[in-house]
Amino acid sequence: MSQRIGYVVIGRNEGERLKACIRSLPPDAPIIYVDSGSSDGSPAWVRDHGVPVHELSPEQPFTAARARNEGFRELMQRFPEIAFVQFIDGDCELHPDWPASALSFLESHPEVCAAFGRRRERFRERSIYNRLCDIEWDVPLGPAKAFGGDVMLRAKALSAAGGYRSDLIAGEEPELCVRLRASGWQIHRLPAEMTSHDAAITNFGQWWRRVVRSGHAFAEGAFLHGRRHGHWLRETARAVVWGALLPLACLIASVAFWPAGLVAWLIYPLQMLRLWLRAKDPERTPLAVFHVLARFPEAEGVMWFALSRLRRRRSGLIEYKV
Repeated sequence: MSQRIGYVVIGRNEGERLKACIRSLPPDAPIIYVDSGSSDGSPAWVRDHGVPVHELSPEQPFTAARARNEGFRELMQRFPEIAFVQFIDGDCELHPDWPASALSFLESHPEVCAAFGRRRERFRERSIYNRLCDIEWDVPLGPAKAFGGDVMLRAKALSAAGGYRSDLIAGEEPELCVRLRASGWQIHRLPAEMTSHDAAITNFGQWWRRVVRSGHAFAEGAFLHGRRHGHWLRETARAVVWGALLPLACLIASVAFWPAGLVAWLIYPLQMLRLWLRAKDPERTPLAVFHVLARFPEAEGVMWFALSRLRRRRSGLIEYKV
């Protein structure tokens, strides 16, 4: 197994989280760590533990997509016999049973190019935001439209697709999945533990910035593949309607029909109530509130992307970790 799977770890100022990540990987496996301008000594620590480090040049913008692409290229140059590559973010730890489970599935299902399992939030009880991440990652089993940052990919499929889009600051994994599925490949979520993650989101501001990034990803994904594949058209429209157009309409109604017009704002708590009543799992009830609140930072992300397009400038990284 160690000769069939290679590992690409990406990180930026992950500190102790990165150390836990590196320690969780099989000690005899081919591994490349890709660093995006860390200032916490991460590259030196990784080198001291016998893992090759690829440091991204600061002459080009840092993105997770670029880091994965450069790590994959270096991995294949060093170990051309590798058939599968496991990508893992530097704030995650790999479950010891995952590589064997994923490899067995992929080798017995040649039509599948990517397999991913359950990513869990390691400290889900530290904040409601960490808990929301854990719920978000619990996606249905079986065929899937997209995977996240942690995934085992068939090397030949990734090479044929041309890798990730290095210029995307967010949403690079679903964008790659659109192209993979358009080429006839399948993606599967397996009933196996894959990684544990440290979101480290402890305040509302961090959560807001993370969702702004999602809104930006929705808009850019829709711009790239919406017309042909319908990619993220619905999510982008939802953000614009609930996060921008409806608030504007409510504001106009409030001013024009003061004070009776204030009743228009009830649409938001009523939507939260509707989602709360529809939730079958009590564990997911916090989603009712945050699902509605998220429309506002998502709309900000959509507008951020639109302004970047108008100014013909690439958006910078939207970071939420401290």
